[in-house]
Amino acid sequence: MGSFSELNLNKALLRALEDLSLKESTPIQEKAFPVIMSGRDAVGIAQTGTGKTFAYILPILRQLEYSDQRHPRILIIVPTRELVVQVVGEIEKLAKYMTLRVYGIYGASNINTQKQKVYDGLDILVATPGRLIDLTHSRSIQFSTVKKVVIDEVDEMLNLGFRPQLMQLLEMLPAKRQNLMFSATLTEEVEALIDSYFNQPEYIELISRGTPLEKIIQEAYEVPNFYTKINLLRHLLEHDKSMTRVLLFVKDKNMADRIEQELPELAQNLAVIHSNRSQPQRFNSVKQFQEGTFRLLVATDVIARGVDMKDVTHVINFDMPKDSSAYIHRIGRTGRADKAGIALSFILPKDEALKEEIEGVMNKKIEILDFPEAVEISEDLIPEEVPVTRDKNLAKQKKIAAPTGAFHEKKAKNKKIQLGGKRRQEKQRRALEKSRSKRKR
Repeated sequence: MGSFSELNLNKALLRALEDLSLKESTPIQEKAFPVIMSGRDAVGIAQTGTGKTFAYILPILRQLEYSDQRHPRILIIVPTRELVVQVVGEIEKLAKYMTLRVYGIYGASNINTQKQKVYDGLDILVATPGRLIDLTHSRSIQFSTVKKVVIDEVDEMLNLGFRPQLMQLLEMLPAKRQNLMFSATLTEEVEALIDSYFNQPEYIELISRGTPLEKIIQEAYEVPNFYTKINLLRHLLEHDKSMTRVLLFVKDKNMADRIEQELPELAQNLAVIHSNRSQPQRFNSVKQFQEGTFRLLVATDVIARGVDMKDVTHVINFDMPKDSSAYIHRIGRTGRADKAGIALSFILPKDEALKEEIEGVMNKKIEILDFPEAVEISEDLIPEEVPVTRDKNLAKQKKIAAPTGAFHEKKAKNKKIQLGGKRRQEKQRRALEKSRSKRKR
């Protein structure tokens, strides 16, 4: 790591960093600074927790001069509302001694307030793709003055289905601009986006793609079902006093709510965050978790990316994620700022293939721990775990529709016999008369 004093920072930024007690830059900050200052397009590949937010904010603020124009010159696009709030907060810390207007917009909040704030004038706008599109439809914002665009956590943005909105926004931006992209992984879909919209970018890649931080201890327990997981989690929290700040990931919001219901004894030490919780609830849960009020934060992958969480002692995969990339991002919430971290996974039999895939990507084994004897292995199952049984020998019977009142036999007087056309009837009549005449002879 180098010193911030070695970078070409002005006094205002150096004073702000000093107030934050930051003296040394991280590798991504050190390498990204001259590239971004040069005006070239850049793609930074670095894990969560390596300081990539400051890596693009510092050079942007260093080059940003005072202006009273209304429309933003810097546009930062991020996938989640939590990340909007975090990035705005980081900018405000670094711009403490600067005259700067920065604002963040996201969904599930008052759009009229956001329109007014944008109309009043901004230097830097931080936004989620969906709400940004909303403001363009209402013509509340213009992109003609944008000089730099930052796309942060782009792979997560694509995973969340924001590709159409992101492409639409990139098409609307001025052709002459600097493009900056920061992410923890570089997928084929991301590379396709770079090929379409970036101009010969310089890649700033600090680690081999998909490789987790070596300081994270990765271990796992093999478990058969949900209730055994609950028993194991309760045991670990009760007996492992090092678990002071635990981030527990689940597959969906229903599972998060179910865990909260199963652990009533932890009501004062547990918070839940997912998409169905209100925005104030989500912000408050994260805030109190980071302050140490809550020991356990149960979360879906909505906060697996970007949001800076300090001093997370353990990450627990209560449910395994959908793929190896999501796993790496989850465990990246611990082992930060040169501190060791522990990642525990509760692995069901069906997760074995995913475990092998993750180990292949990392080129590292996940140690399987002995299951604690004191933990009860439950035989109870939740509805999703109950196997569906079908009798393969059961013959399929075709249902014959019973006649209804609309279908009935015609009365005799209404029955008609098809006798053919008039010519045919006349011919038959003549043939009949001729036959009778012969019999009379």
